Amino acid sequence: MEIREFGDPAAQIVILQPVDVRDFEMAETESLVLRDRSGRGIRLVAFGVEQWNRDLSPWEAPPVFGKEGFGDGAEETLQEILQYAAGIEGTRYIGGYSLAGLFALWAATRTDRFAGVAAVSPSVWFPGFYEYLEEHPLRTGAVYLSLGDREEHTKNRAMAPVGDRIRAIDALLQKRQIPCTLEWNEGNHFKEADLRILKGLTWLLNREQ
Repeated sequence: MEIREFGDPAAQIVILQPVDVRDFEMAETESLVLRDRSGRGIRLVAFGVEQWNRDLSPWEAPPVFGKEGFGDGAEETLQEILQYAAGIEGTRYIGGYSLAGLFALWAATRTDRFAGVAAVSPSVWFPGFYEYLEEHPLRTGAVYLSLGDREEHTKNRAMAPVGDRIRAIDALLQKRQIPCTLEWNEGNHFKEADLRILKGLTWLLNREQ
């Protein structure tokens, strides 16, 4: 896994973010914008994911479009992230978009090392994921959830439940008294991904001020 760091290496605010290997430039921009918005040093560590469907999926699942299914590589990916982060001091957050957002939520059930989670347009339609969260509480201090208001109107039957699932997850977290917000953005899954992830991470950082 290729790992790149952006921002201030001495910062006490540390963001850990799985990204597509083609999105390192976007991660660098995020670190600069978050620094300006928070007025604090930001250390953003981007973990380049090569096999998206395999490396971020907590268990195997059939394809929802095309022929590529989902693997069960999330545990290995999480261990790589935790091993790298073990040598970093500061308050750690994890964030991700789409399947990486699902991974971020799942990761917070496996460890208590993340102060907050930004799950932006997360793939919570993933088979069995809500049921998993019912049995495995998140071990984190705050959760940001968001979804595009057109995402649940997809014609893809496997992905269409995403709206109901994210509402249910929000309700579950509220019931468990985990500080949480659910924000709806205009558009489908692919609209302004960079701006959406910034909104999520900004929400987490602003809670600390």
